[in-house]
Amino acid sequence: MPTMRVNGAELYYEDSGGDGQPIVFAHGLLWSGRMFDAQVVSLRDRFRCVTFDFRGQGRSQVTRDGYDMDTLTADTAALIEALGLAPCHFAGLSMGGFVGMRLAARRPELLRSLILIETAADAEPAENVPKYRRFMLAVRILGPRAVASRVMPIMFGHTFLNDPARARERAEWQRRGAANDRLGVTRATAGVIERLPVEDELSKVRVPTLVIEGEEDVAVVPARARRTAQQIAGARLMMVPRAGHTSSVEEPAAVTAAIEAFLRGVGSGAGA
Repeated sequence: MPTMRVNGAELYYEDSGGDGQPIVFAHGLLWSGRMFDAQVVSLRDRFRCVTFDFRGQGRSQVTRDGYDMDTLTADTAALIEALGLAPCHFAGLSMGGFVGMRLAARRPELLRSLILIETAADAEPAENVPKYRRFMLAVRILGPRAVASRVMPIMFGHTFLNDPARARERAEWQRRGAANDRLGVTRATAGVIERLPVEDELSKVRVPTLVIEGEEDVAVVPARARRTAQQIAGARLMMVPRAGHTSSVEEPAAVTAAIEAFLRGVGSGAGA
């Protein structure tokens, strides 16, 4: 099981290897690098695909602290440097996107391009904070398994949730949510809801940027993603029909096709 110690945390990662330009995939809250399984399978013959789990989630170490976005950004920068990935294409979904924007603005030498998926540069909307704090309390008292089913309508759109043909997929993702570490997930959630906005830093983002947003997203509603795209010079926005807050899983072919088209547009063929 490949792990790397950065900034006092043991992080789990997977590296497809190869001579192609690197793409680093950063997952969203409650999940892991497995969110990008479909994209890695499709792209690994042309790109060096690297996924990793943020501290406290997936197979990475649950640390006592370090869950704020600045520390997670430092973790990610250290991982990129240690694996010799710079400059890389960086694809971040939700929380991964919070980190991606900070990297692009503060460590531009590490990135070749930026792909933001179901994410936004603002702070967590005030109306969301109480329900997420109730979620944290329930997880601390009852454990992740007790609330896993209630999380699904936040993380996935109604098309995915109501498709009879995808019942097995839904069950698997609910199982993964239930398998979260109690302390890790509550600390990670606190880091997300307490994050500071970075809208005033978006003018520093100079790398080519693609913003992907699920039309059915209720966690980061489309208006927030559009506003973020408008604040990054030259950013392109792509809406994904039939997808909620986890489009890489819900509509994997559409997301992969968007990434491939974007990377062709920035002149990033394998080995280039």
